[in-house]
Amino acid sequence: MKLIVIRKITIYIVVVFLFVSAVTAYYVLRPKTVPSFLELDENVQRFLSNEVKYIFNHRNESILKADSESLKKLYNMNSKNAQWAYEHDIKKMKYLHSWSDKQGVEFKDINSHIIVRYAKVKGEGYNLNLLVSTEYIYKYKESNSTNSFRIGTYHTIDIMSSENNWIINREWYNDPFADSLDLDTINNQKVKDLILSGEQKQIKDLNERRIKAIEYADMYCGAASLPEYGFKYNSNYRDYNNAGGDCANFASQMLFEGAQFRKNRTWNYERGAGSKSWLNAHAFNSYMLNSGRASVIARGTYKDVISASYKFLPGDYVAYEKKGKVTHISVVTASDSKGYALVNSHNADRYRVPWDLGWSNKGVEFVLVRVHY
Repeated sequence: MKLIVIRKITIYIVVVFLFVSAVTAYYVLRPKTVPSFLELDENVQRFLSNEVKYIFNHRNESILKADSESLKKLYNMNSKNAQWAYEHDIKKMKYLHSWSDKQGVEFKDINSHIIVRYAKVKGEGYNLNLLVSTEYIYKYKESNSTNSFRIGTYHTIDIMSSENNWIINREWYNDPFADSLDLDTINNQKVKDLILSGEQKQIKDLNERRIKAIEYADMYCGAASLPEYGFKYNSNYRDYNNAGGDCANFASQMLFEGAQFRKNRTWNYERGAGSKSWLNAHAFNSYMLNSGRASVIARGTYKDVISASYKFLPGDYVAYEKKGKVTHISVVTASDSKGYALVNSHNADRYRVPWDLGWSNKGVEFVLVRVHY
């Protein structure tokens, strides 16, 4: 009996030894992992940061000037992925200039603040993960007042060497303008005249809860936020951008954390998870309206609601509806020099962006909502 026990112990020791040896050999002999950005040489880090900044500055200038040929020089046109990225930027360029004509504004500058979060060697080039906060500066025609807004995006980009420059071989990011290419239906003189006749709002005695809500919305609008806020979300809440969207979660946070709205069984977030009315855009809007915490200012197409949009107060919100279902929520945070409402949101991250910018699809309807603080 003792002999059998000794044999079992011996076999166990041998098996453990072989397993440990195999694991050790794997970690010793396996190919070295590609270094992250922080593990790369400081000179390489500096070089990559400078090249990426050059690419984005060149692209911003080309979009500002509507120069498609200059824009094309930034892409490897022998790559299908790069061609698609170029074609998308052409569409975005046309959309921005169409929107500016509808709005009666002129874009004066586009500036990107870029943070390289990760980089690795890929073939003869590099693969990078970027946080990009882009400021758009504009003026209304025949006006001296300067306005600006910020849009935050997260990019995965491959760059490669070509002659004396580095060019884009592939790029992916969640572009807030991706579906907004149909401006013909609202590009008319009546809309432009209405917008240009607006005046800067002087809002006095704003409810203290509204003020706190806006402070929260400005601080935690992610990659679009001002640099002093650190381009972050509130880490006390889960980021749902990759699980259906984070816009309603952000609006709910603003109302709870900023304005001190009370949670309840229907509208709640606890233990790292939120209720449907807290997280889902359509359910959030239905809850706010049905609970009496909010009411509709106006509903309809852009031309239907444009006049009513000047009734917005900071702390209200816009619900964007497709085929009868709310798919996005943006919170009103300010207005520009013509009294045009500006909004913050998550997915994509926006900081004080004109409320219709990026939502010009023919099928979109807008629900303008007054929140009762």
